[in-house]
Amino acid sequence: MTRYISWNVNGLRAAEKKGFSDSVLPLNADCICIQETKLQGGQIDLQLPGYESYWSYAEKKGYSGTAIFTRREPVSVRYNLGIPEHDTEGRAVTLEFDDHFLVCVYTPNAQDGLRRLDYRMAWEDAFRDYLLKLDTQKSVIACGDMNVAHEEIDLKNPKTNIGNPGFSYEERGKFTELLEAGFTDSFRWLYPERENAYSWWSYRAAARERNVGWRIDYFIVSNRLREKIKEAFILPEIMGSDHCPIGLDLTE
Repeated sequence: MTRYISWNVNGLRAAEKKGFSDSVLPLNADCICIQETKLQGGQIDLQLPGYESYWSYAEKKGYSGTAIFTRREPVSVRYNLGIPEHDTEGRAVTLEFDDHFLVCVYTPNAQDGLRRLDYRMAWEDAFRDYLLKLDTQKSVIACGDMNVAHEEIDLKNPKTNIGNPGFSYEERGKFTELLEAGFTDSFRWLYPERENAYSWWSYRAAARERNVGWRIDYFIVSNRLREKIKEAFILPEIMGSDHCPIGLDLTE
């Protein structure tokens, strides 16, 4: 079995002070993907015993950023999408292994008033194309904060959030396009009707304590990997960020 963990840490230095390493090491993951590191190179010296790490940094300080810690040595490493307009914010790291690609992604937020929606739509198309090209070579596992609740079951209050960032028809439509292109939402594949399963909560109004949340963090896999999905899970009991870790177990 191979275990993957993904977590938007909302600032890795802050998360480490809140016990990031102590939280993730007992999960015994082969690969740990993190988003929103909010780091530049050299700003943290974080070593997880037994893991090598690969980092993608945003040009803007204290913003975005992704990383993968892995126990398994990759065949190759790629940073971002290879498209200049999308490669300044450190939003993706891809590790190639013998039989698959692992992509850690932090999808751009459409922001208040959907003011960045046009850019978000361009990113979605570019990212889907990127995954499809990888998928012609090997199976793909893509994970991270994808900044969208796909269906009404994926957030506590869908009716009052229609059209808001992360639950606009446009963003949800792009997620549907991604799945229809040949990928599977691993959690919904196993648990199509599970409610109240969320990965992000606002810091306001005791949302986490009341479980008023959104599921916006995902493990997406090539359809041909479906039958290898042993478990897909969410770990809301692990604190340290406004997101919680999510995981995927695949059979060999």
